[in-house]
Amino acid sequence: MGDVSMEMFNVGKIVNTHGIKGEVKVIKITDFDERLEPGSKLFWVSSDESDIIPLEVDGHRIHKNFHLLHFHGYSSINDVEPLKEGMLKISEDQLKTLDDGEYYYHEIIDCAVETDAGEEIGIVKEILSPGANDIWVVKQGGQKDVLIPYIEDIVKQVDVENKRIIIDPMEGLLD
Repeated sequence: MGDVSMEMFNVGKIVNTHGIKGEVKVIKITDFDERLEPGSKLFWVSSDESDIIPLEVDGHRIHKNFHLLHFHGYSSINDVEPLKEGMLKISEDQLKTLDDGEYYYHEIIDCAVETDAGEEIGIVKEILSPGANDIWVVKQGGQKDVLIPYIEDIVKQVDVENKRIIIDPMEGLLD
């Protein structure tokens, strides 16, 4: 199947095989850990994007900061050797399971942030997940970055279509 026309999103990169039973070593690049859990359907895409193989995860464990995955029907190192250096992706239609108020990182990054009074603040350049709430790092022209906690009191509107976020800056947030 060589059709890469549907939008795909990376969830991990296979960096190596592990052991002889068909496990692969994966570096995770997703904000949703459940993507790597058994039962997940992923697509393997070759580094030149010429090849796509649908896979089903049937084993997952963590070993030395890597995720070790096992795929249904791939029982030996010989089966997974060709998968090395490929990307694990999910298709866009697998993305639709978010609750209201949840967003993918790629939707938030590059959004313009402004206050509810219409004052431009800057552009979201990265997302930190230190604990209970994500923190959106907003780059301001020529000033230090602003850290905006993603909580209801502050983030009033997220418009991913138009890449705009409206916040109600609490006292001291923008100082």
